Amino acid sequence: MRILITGSAGFVGSHLVERFLNEGHTVIGVDNYISGQVSNTDLFREHPRFTFIEADVSHGIPYTGDKLDWVMHFASPASPPHYQQFPVETLMVGAQGTQNGLELAHAHGAGFFLASTSEVYGDPHVHPQPETYWGNVNPIGVRSCYDEAKRYAEAITMAYHRSRGVNTRIIRIFNTYGPRMRPDDGRVITNFVHQALRGEPLTVYGDGSQTRSFQYIDDLVEGISRLMMVKYHKPVNLGNSDEFTMLELVGIINEVLVSVDYVMEDYFPQDDPKKRMPNTIMALNLLNWMPSVSIREGIHLMAQQFAK
Repeated sequence: MRILITGSAGFVGSHLVERFLNEGHTVIGVDNYISGQVSNTDLFREHPRFTFIEADVSHGIPYTGDKLDWVMHFASPASPPHYQQFPVETLMVGAQGTQNGLELAHAHGAGFFLASTSEVYGDPHVHPQPETYWGNVNPIGVRSCYDEAKRYAEAITMAYHRSRGVNTRIIRIFNTYGPRMRPDDGRVITNFVHQALRGEPLTVYGDGSQTRSFQYIDDLVEGISRLMMVKYHKPVNLGNSDEFTMLELVGIINEVLVSVDYVMEDYFPQDDPKKRMPNTIMALNLLNWMPSVSIREGIHLMAQQFAK
């Protein structure tokens, strides 16, 4: 297949590039490096079936090559520090960037694959979160530039499917970690692993009782690949149903990497969800998919990459 991936220099995008090249497909990567890394593009720059286009997809996708089979829209800052640093750009890539991807897919008769997020559930009143839950999002809060961009992206994706017949897929990605994350990503596993490797105390916000569920990047990529092969157009959660408090995660870091202290910070980020865990029954029934990498194994693999 010929697959165009926006956000190809990002964490998830670069792993998709690797997967599809290894499977024999041709990949066109597109990124403007707002949150992507040049080092991720450099991994594949010499590959004979990889082409890179540096562009802001919010202003258009300058692809004029052969017929595409898939347009996969993974471009967007994804960590709170990054999307709060670029709130307008985040909204634009979720709105105009998504529409530009949909138009390109429509013109080529290609499938369109949207990377959405568990952030569409906001600070949820339903736990765990099923795909049928409409969410609890602050539409004008500091996280809204990301949350509402993704909610709009889902809406326009479904509109193009219903009104123009585009063959669409939507995933809602829950907290994912692994190699190639930026050191300044700002999300908890990245912070904890870097602090532990430096021998520093781990920073825990609030009282540490807030929960997350974490999936390793290889599990996410496998779920994406399986969804491409299934005719299903509504959103599908991809995440791990193993839930941990932040204090429990501190214990896992100490067990897997190195024993360090932790410090409590009174600061609690605005609109930060108190609980976050997917209902993954849809993915299990539809894709026969469930995560296979444990949190301990995944943190060990991630730390090996960071230590290089």
